[in-house]
Amino acid sequence: MLVNVFKSKIHRVKVTQAELNYVGSVTIDEDMLDAAGIKENEKVQIVNNHNGERLETYAIKGKRGSGIICLNGAAARKAQPGDIVIIISYAWMTPEEAAAHKPIVVFPDENNRVVK
Repeated sequence: MLVNVFKSKIHRVKVTQAELNYVGSVTIDEDMLDAAGIKENEKVQIVNNHNGERLETYAIKGKRGSGIICLNGAAARKAQPGDIVIIISYAWMTPEEAAAHKPIVVFPDENNRVVK
């Protein structure tokens, strides 16, 4: 049996853009992806702290050091620039792996830069 476990999150990051006329996904600064261990094209959940919206999409790399968090396509209807969101990734693990797993939590600063 496998269980779906919280793998990592980017906690309280600011949306910088919302692009309705795009094929889909969320663009995330590559520094934040690396810090959270999120791979390009990996499924993520986005929780909007401003309006309670929740959605699932996939991550794409944004320019390293740019601070970009851009909801693309239909997801652009779920948040506006300035909204604070949490981006969460999950992983399938055996119960033994899950018991030993320590999630990664990234805390960006007010400019969407990774705080070391």
